[in-house]
Amino acid sequence: MQVLKSNLSKRFGESIQPLKNSFGEFLYVKLKNGSSILLTTGLSDFKMPVHEKHIGKEYAELYFYLPSYWELEDSENPKFSWVFSWLERLKNYVINNNTWFGHGHTMPCGKEMNSLSESMLQNHFILSDPIDLETELSPIIEEEKTIHFLAIIPIFPDEMDFKQGKGTFKLMEKFRQYNVTEKLDDYRKTILKTRWNIMGR
Repeated sequence: MQVLKSNLSKRFGESIQPLKNSFGEFLYVKLKNGSSILLTTGLSDFKMPVHEKHIGKEYAELYFYLPSYWELEDSENPKFSWVFSWLERLKNYVINNNTWFGHGHTMPCGKEMNSLSESMLQNHFILSDPIDLETELSPIIEEEKTIHFLAIIPIFPDEMDFKQGKGTFKLMEKFRQYNVTEKLDDYRKTILKTRWNIMGR
């Protein structure tokens, strides 16, 4: 974690701090606009077994981009605490299963695919290269490795269906059309006007 924190400190100064709670250890960045970033630590110590066409992206950390109203200190409140549990859960999944995550990967929010919280109704995630934070979280380039950052974006079931049928690029185009980025938004609705299906009806 120290190497990661040292590199990010060059970008964010004293606004980056380690954060430890019952869920695990994280890095927390308070931004000037009131928003914040919550990142995994330790994932980039693991060399992911990426596919051949993704050589160079073996090292990564995951993050959530949190809005200003997010009460991160209320780690006992399930409305907010799920970001901690999912960061740790996804990090451990990669390491324990000797697998990898990359841009466009999707996963359900647990076997039951329940909504993330009473206000965050999405029940899937898609991983994305930084969008709003493209500059702030550009890759960290070291002599021995390059660390990339992957945003975790909650998505709705119909958006998941659309991605499976049309692909990541088309879904990201839709996101751009509706100004959807990696920043969490309790009030976001699906970007699809009607429930999409593979027949296009």
